[in-house]
Order: sequence, then C-alpha cells, then structure tokens
Amino acid sequence: MTATAPSERSRADCAFTLARCRNQRFVPRHLRLSRLPYSRLRAAACALLPFPEPESWLDVGTGFARFPEAAKELFPYTAFDGLDLTHRVLDARVAERVEEAHVGHLTDPRITARLRARYDVVSMFRHLEHAPNPCAELRAALAVLRPGGHLLIELPNPRCVFAVLLRRLWIPHSRPGHLHLMPVHTLCAELERQGCTVVSTDHRAPHIPYDIAATTSLALTRLLPPLLSRACAPLVAVAWAVDHLLAPALSRTRFSNAYRVIARKEPT
Repeated sequence: MTATAPSERSRADCAFTLARCRNQRFVPRHLRLSRLPYSRLRAAACALLPFPEPESWLDVGTGFARFPEAAKELFPYTAFDGLDLTHRVLDARVAERVEEAHVGHLTDPRITARLRARYDVVSMFRHLEHAPNPCAELRAALAVLRPGGHLLIELPNPRCVFAVLLRRLWIPHSRPGHLHLMPVHTLCAELERQGCTVVSTDHRAPHIPYDIAATTSLALTRLLPPLLSRACAPLVAVAWAVDHLLAPALSRTRFSNAYRVIARKEPT
C-alpha cells in the first residue's frame, strides 16, 4: 500500500469544525440526510457490470472510501485507489479499503503525472459540483484513464422540478460548497468535446430521497434558534419518511434530483 500526501497533516487548531458548520444558516443541521446509503453505493457499482472487469479503479473525492468498500463486493479482483482533498483517505488506506491513497487535487500536475493512464475506471460521485474548474477536472480524469476505460460520474440535477420549486432552499444550491451545477446535456457535450463517447445516462437510479426533509431542516435552521430547531427533529423525520415513500414514483419523473453518466475514453 502506498500513499501520496502533503508532508504535514492539517493543523489541529484549524478554525473549521463540523460543529461550526452546523451553526451556519446555509447548512441544514441534519447533515446526514443526503448521505448515500451503502445499498446505493453498491447499486452505483453495478452500473459497470456490463463492461469488462477493470484491473484498476480510482475513486475521486472518496473520503473514507465508502464506495470502494461497497464496490469490492462486485469486483473482488479490482485494485481500488482513492483520492481526496482531506487526509480521510489515508485512514481508508490503513483500513485497507483502498490500496493507494492520494491527498490533493486530481488537477495537480504531480498527481496527474504519477497516475497517468493507470486506471480502467475513474469514478466521481458528487465531486464535480465542488471543483473550481469542472472541465479541467474532467481532463485530468481522462489523463489518468487508459484508452477504452470508463468514467463514472454522478451529479445533482439542476433541471429537476425540486430545484425549480425550492430555489435557494434546494440543498445543492447551498453555498459555498457547490460551485457548479451542470445539466446532463452540458456534461455530455463536454465529455464528447474531450474525445469521449457517452455510453449511458440514467436519472432514475441516482435519485436520493432527501429533498423535502433537507429543505425542512434548512428552513428550521434559518427560522429557529439552535435548541428549538433541534427539538423539531420529529418533523424532519416525517418529511424524510415522505421522501422515501414518494421516491419510487418521483425517481421516474422530472423530480429526480440526480443523474449518472458513463462515458468511454476513445483511443486517439
């Protein structure tokens, strides 16, 4: 197992903490509402089953490598590596969820040069919307991908009905975390411009049932003081139940809040 990381870990006295993040009014206090469950991570890996089994796979923005851990059940002979901006990926390497851990930006020339043309699959789950330059991020992903390899991307759908109706209360519209929200046709056009063939797009499976609950949580965060808004957790739980009750129907309509694109890098 190897790791690529800066020589020093983040300072212990860093001003940012999760507790402080919860106190910001642009963030819902129930932060786990939009977290992808294990079953959905495994289902996302299933999307690559129709293609040849990859020898190596890089998960970008992997965090604690929950996705590689789930995907290993379906691809036991694939070597999974992880890249993340934080040192969480180093903890994932210690836990043997990934074989190699890299800390930094994929667009960093040192990382791109080291990983060039090493992978059969590169996955990005809810990553591009946080990147300062999504087009440069895609170029870097294609640089570390072998010809004939596949790029697996999941993103929020800014053209969904929830985004139109909820406007600023829709969680992907929150700042400063989400910098770019790309409609599916924009992403596909950029991939084709960079020499890829879009193999499939899917709006149904990537849908995450959290819009009503997260909006309720965010509204309570903005309107009520901290202690009172936490006391309203049962109301958020009811909204969460409604989200999951409606999910099978909404995921098949324009209410679907996410999409998945699989693209193949063509030989040049």
